[in-house]
Amino acid sequence: MAEPLLTLEKVTAGYGDAVVLHGVSFELPEHGSLALLGRNGVGKSTTLMTIMGYTQMRGGRVRWRGKDISRVPPHKRATMGIGWVAQEREIFPSLSVEENLTVAARPGAWDLEAVFKMFPRLNERRRNMGNQLSGGEQQMLAIARALMTNPALLLLDEPCEGLAPVIVDELIAAMRMLLDQRKIAIILVEQHTEIALELTADALVLERGAVAHAARAEVLAKDTATLERLVGLRVAATP
Repeated sequence: MAEPLLTLEKVTAGYGDAVVLHGVSFELPEHGSLALLGRNGVGKSTTLMTIMGYTQMRGGRVRWRGKDISRVPPHKRATMGIGWVAQEREIFPSLSVEENLTVAARPGAWDLEAVFKMFPRLNERRRNMGNQLSGGEQQMLAIARALMTNPALLLLDEPCEGLAPVIVDELIAAMRMLLDQRKIAIILVEQHTEIALELTADALVLERGAVAHAARAEVLAKDTATLERLVGLRVAATP
């Protein structure tokens, strides 16, 4: 059986004295896709930050291709192949679109030509400064910059939050293309539950910092009782 790309083993972690995650465990295969769901404040973003190395580990292990990286600093995790698109986007406002992209570039299939093909808007604005972009364009830039590191795993934290529907549609199309190519794994935190479950193969629901439910995404999408109980999503019953 193939070694998982990423494994969390009974991870307990948080910030300072505050413990947010309590014994979180899951595996993600190469080229896998996972929706990380739950109500606000249950530890979804903290899980991504723990994978990147930005929280204080209190117990358990984070394994990358079988290697324990629990004490590896964030910048080294990035060079190992973990890309992160933070909720705050964190682009460089005083750099142009092209400079934002090239500053993060590492060798691989994802180069300027590839990301501009995925996001034509960025090509049109390649000379614009980061602070001259709309919120949707900044989100595209944040995703494109993460892809320029040529990661094996892309962590996406609320990529559709606060964006106009037309921009959300473009981002969904881009994420679907990434997953269809099966060259990258994705963990998606997304409040739009229907979108997350449509895009991913597997789903994990957190409650109070612990895993409350794990299922195939297509199965959970039809499990209205669980979605209402753990996510608070009101959905019509499937005919």
